[in-house]
Amino acid sequence: MSAAKTPAHMLEVDGHEVRITSPDRVVFPDVGLTKLDIARYYVSVADGALRGAGGRPMVLKRFVKGIEQEAFFQKRVPEQHPDFIGTATLHYASGTSAEETVVRDAAGLAWIANLGCLDLNPHPVRAEDLDHPDELRVDLDPMPGVDWSQIVDVAFIARDVLDEYGLTGWPKTSGSRGLHILVRIAPQWGFRQLRLAAETLAREVENRAPGLATARWWKEERGESVFVDFNQNAKDRTVASAYSIRPLADARVSTPLTWDEVRERRPEEFTVPSVLERFAAIGDPHRGIDDAVGTLDGLLRLAEQLGPAEKPPRGSDGSGRRASTMPLIEIARTQTKPEALELLDRWKAEHPEVAGMLHPADVLVDGMRGSSSLWYRVRVNLQHVPEESRPAQGELLASYDPWA
Repeated sequence: MSAAKTPAHMLEVDGHEVRITSPDRVVFPDVGLTKLDIARYYVSVADGALRGAGGRPMVLKRFVKGIEQEAFFQKRVPEQHPDFIGTATLHYASGTSAEETVVRDAAGLAWIANLGCLDLNPHPVRAEDLDHPDELRVDLDPMPGVDWSQIVDVAFIARDVLDEYGLTGWPKTSGSRGLHILVRIAPQWGFRQLRLAAETLAREVENRAPGLATARWWKEERGESVFVDFNQNAKDRTVASAYSIRPLADARVSTPLTWDEVRERRPEEFTVPSVLERFAAIGDPHRGIDDAVGTLDGLLRLAEQLGPAEKPPRGSDGSGRRASTMPLIEIARTQTKPEALELLDRWKAEHPEVAGMLHPADVLVDGMRGSSSLWYRVRVNLQHVPEESRPAQGELLASYDPWA
């Protein structure tokens, strides 16, 4: 006979009762954080978390089976939602639409925590104006082999470019290996102009720090550099906002910093317990972000000066697809990251001499967005392997189809 299920806990939040089911279910075994702990964390940091995610439609990223399993993405707000949860209908480039969740208060944060959401994934628009973003997001994404000091150097170069073009950047840890810089802008431009401004910023950072930073969209062309990921500003894209808990074993948090802290602090310092202490002591370092609204005019003028970005060549097979300039082979397509890494190790064991020639950035394990969850593609760039020693493209070790 199975053990009795723990009764739900009614959490009182600003005059609302939020029902937390399975409150003692352990979400982070290594640090002993329960589902109720997660809800209480978001209530405690609500002032900061709502500054990043409040009033914005968001995609619900639900870890209903724990952090060891892949999350699934839920665009549509659950039908049974309380009256303190707002909604907004977004129209996507694919022609589809979805009525998404809009959180406006601490009770809303606790409610989505009960759904199994760890990180908050808002769109860069307010629910009142879905066509004009009010935030430019600079995502500094390090390639394998890149250390923190290089990320920091690129961050300060990005800050200088922003300053020169009349914009104020607010840094935060991504909660993983990288850094985000958030920029408030007046909601006067559409997504096409926002992405162009972000790409222009990335190109200018690369121009000022060649080898350290890159604006190259195709991963195999980046080398051991920091990718300034401008495509996070495309319509339909979301990023983990401030105070988001990330699905890492130490319960790491995407944490707002001051610029003075960027060189001194490290992402692994910021976990749920330490951020609770930090927030109680100093509050939110980004408390002034909504008063620092800038314009995209300068970056859009720079875009005209730089001219169109270089486009990748197209293949000769008539498909119109991009032809990589690198000698790539694909190893596997899998449903989960552990499967992907296991098959990568198997391939390396079968090709030990080739594996020994690879640089860290030559191994490409990419999380790809499927219909409602991530899947993983494993590729190897053979650019550092002599041509006569390069293995040919073989049959995939696994060929998971996320669309089946």
